This record gives sequence, structure tokens and C-alpha cells, in this order.
Amino acid sequence: MSNIKSFEDLYCWQKARKLVRLIYYLTKKKSFSDFSLKDQMRRASVSVLSNIAEGFERGTKEEFLYFLYIAKASCGEVRAQLYIALDQRFINKQEFLSAFNLAKQTSGIIYKFIESIKVSKFKGLKWKRQTKDPTKEFQEMIRKKYLEKN
Repeated sequence: MSNIKSFEDLYCWQKARKLVRLIYYLTKKKSFSDFSLKDQMRRASVSVLSNIAEGFERGTKEEFLYFLYIAKASCGEVRAQLYIALDQRFINKQEFLSAFNLAKQTSGIIYKFIESIKVSKFKGLKWKRQTKDPTKEFQEMIRKKYLEKN
């Protein structure tokens, strides 16, 4: 697999992007008549994607973890809102399960990523010495944990 060079290479970001696409698809349906809920669901799903990207670009391990926790929390927000959409019959049970499972899976991937970063020696791009490539250790960790398929 290729090395991680940007947030777009992160598996959790790729999953979050799929979640955003699905939420937008579901909320474009004519049966989805509550503008406020539609807007909030879209914002919550976009928050997952955006916080992964922002955290990656921040430069420190602590900031990255902080933003990953926000992204994970936003997955929970999406799941809660999906229940409302189901209860109000804006989406059907199959649509609910599809989106719910994707949000739950994305949350789990983010959690595992958080746990691996917490125990890694990676301190963040900002604190690496000039003599070393600041992304090497981080890229290798991500490749091993999240991008290799057995």
C-alpha cells in the first residue's frame, strides 16, 4: 500500500466520506420533510469527515487525538438523528440500518485508530527533528494498522 501523505489516505476518513454521501442521499428524498433535522444530520456527518482532516493537519499528537474524539462523537450524533428520521418515517428501516451500521463502523474504526495513536511513539509532525522525515513513523504506523488487508 502507498504511504500516508494526506488525510485523504486515512481509512477512517474514507469511511467518513462514504457516511457523508449516504446521509446526503437519504436527506435528499422528498419524504425527508424536516429541514432542521436534515441540516443537522448533514452537519454531523460532515463534522466526522472534517474533524479527521483538521486533526491530521494540526501537527501534534494531542491535537490529532482531540479532533478524532470529536469525529467519533459526531458519529454518535448521526446515529441518534437516524433514530429520529426513522421514527418520523423520513427513512425506512433498511435505510436506517444501512446508515446506522456505517456510522457505527466508522466510529469503531476511529476508536481503534485513536487507541493505536495513543500508544505509538508518534508525537506529531510539528515536533519531529529536521534530521528525520516527520511523516515516516506515522505513515508506517497507519499502513500497518489500517491499510493492509490480510
